[in-house]
Amino acid sequence: MKKVNIFLIGLLTLGFSSCKDFLDVTPSNSGDALTAIKTPADAQVMINGLMRSMTSSDYYGRNFMLYGDAKGGDFTIFSRGRGQDGLYMFDHAANTGSYAGFWSSLYANILQANNLLENIARLEAAGSTGFNSAKGQALTSRALMHFDLVRLYGKSYDDDKASFGVPNVTTVLSSSAQPLRATVEQNYTQIIDDLKAAAPLLSKTKTNGYINYYTNLALQARVYLYMKDHVNALKAAEEIINNNIYTLYSNANWVDSWKAQFGTESIFELGVFSAENDLTTGSLGFYHRRKGHGATTVLGWFMASDYFLNRLKADPSDVRWGVMSFDESGASHMGALYKYSGSTSLAGDGKATNTAVNIKVIRLSEIYLIAAEAALATDPGKAATYLNAIRKRAPLLAPATAGTITLNMILDERSKELIGEGHRFFDMIRLNKTIIFNDELGGIAVPTRDKSINRTFYKTRLPISQGEINANPGLKAQQNQGY
Repeated sequence: MKKVNIFLIGLLTLGFSSCKDFLDVTPSNSGDALTAIKTPADAQVMINGLMRSMTSSDYYGRNFMLYGDAKGGDFTIFSRGRGQDGLYMFDHAANTGSYAGFWSSLYANILQANNLLENIARLEAAGSTGFNSAKGQALTSRALMHFDLVRLYGKSYDDDKASFGVPNVTTVLSSSAQPLRATVEQNYTQIIDDLKAAAPLLSKTKTNGYINYYTNLALQARVYLYMKDHVNALKAAEEIINNNIYTLYSNANWVDSWKAQFGTESIFELGVFSAENDLTTGSLGFYHRRKGHGATTVLGWFMASDYFLNRLKADPSDVRWGVMSFDESGASHMGALYKYSGSTSLAGDGKATNTAVNIKVIRLSEIYLIAAEAALATDPGKAATYLNAIRKRAPLLAPATAGTITLNMILDERSKELIGEGHRFFDMIRLNKTIIFNDELGGIAVPTRDKSINRTFYKTRLPISQGEINANPGLKAQQNQGY
């Protein structure tokens, strides 16, 4: 019996069944592509669905965000077996704990983007106009998802860009297609190509919940930073900073910014709404809270590690203590994080529940820190200026200067500012730093990794799941080493 590629089954099933529920238009496939969309309004409905699908539990709604902090040493756990602790344990194998949901979910979203792009191309060829925004958002989304996939499954760009990344999927695939992995370099080339093609199509006005020109630029800055192309990373970051569409929060307003939707720093924020895409007790905020605080079932309850808290303790008046509270390890251990519950009183962000809280994918603070890192080698004075714009949230710390600023100083500030936003692991891996885990806080025995790791550890990349390999045998020879 001929095997069917489950990679494609996942795409086709999600693309053709859930599109009706989430997009409320006729789904695009080989049989009905001609009637999938007809107007820019139809295209926008599909963009709505794409934005919503990005808030799934397998993506920005929870697991992808947890991935960066649990694996990066800024989070730890107090007990095993509560859910998602495999991320902290690195308990991954091709047959179990592969977190295959990342692969299937993101490629399902890429299918939606590709369906939309192919329909727009058909309509534009027939003379229709008005699709620039939808086209630009689909291309930018596709770039973001390929970027996130290659960070999960591939090596760092400067580690071995000729090694296997992920399949570059830029067309709607046939049911018999079995795409193989491109190289990391080919992935990054496609990502940049999509971003550059999309940028001139996008609006330069703030568009809450959607992708605009500055979202695209922010992604360019992030991607170029990962490529260590500091010239282009700085160029993109400075265009955002200098245009003043977005503004940094003052120290007085920083904590309250987590209680509001679409604030002045939100370059890309995904909407989460009650009765639509609210993960309730499976939400990101629940996994960050203290055990028993607003919880009705046993969940993951990740907490900040001593290594993170020691960075924050450098200034007891750091405003970012305002989103921290004590955790289950003791009343003096301020490891519970409340960015995605609004505050320690579970205020949420103004909606009916404290779990339907928007996900902030890109904030202006990150752009300042990208600019600082990108400028460091050639203009340390400029780098210090950008770093100090964020470092001032710890008012007792001496400002950085051209003579004192270091990469580690910037990295520490990224940790303090972006805790819970899914960056730490990827930062440590791309910069070839050693990650140390706070296993002793909960007395956790971890047989699946050492207490400290770096990017030579094979489990810093996820395995291709065995089910995917069974359906697409060509991937067997492309499995990540060690699995």
